[in-house]
Amino acid sequence: MADVDLELKRLEDFHGTEEYHEAWLGVVATDGVKYVMENGYSWIVTDSISAIKTELADQRFLVVKLILLPGKKARMIIDDGNGSVLCTQEYDYTDAKRELKLYYTDEVIMLPGEY
Repeated sequence: MADVDLELKRLEDFHGTEEYHEAWLGVVATDGVKYVMENGYSWIVTDSISAIKTELADQRFLVVKLILLPGKKARMIIDDGNGSVLCTQEYDYTDAKRELKLYYTDEVIMLPGEY
């Protein structure tokens, strides 16, 4: 994929959204999350949607965090927005260059600036 931005240099440019995009399993993504997915981070979006749809379907609002760990490892944490961890996923390898935070509510996954 040409011109992939693993550092997500434009991440802070997204405030609100102009369009919704099909993400996965009936969840739509905002413009900012589409940018994230197009730049090497689609795995964190689809993994979080999978966890949300299978394990956390009764939750109205969720926060998804991608934490980078030493040795090119990573951890996804999904919490209820009040710091109560509901789900975690460990990754033994990632080429991600930036930590992320996403919000999920009403079948929409978004960046915090788009909430």
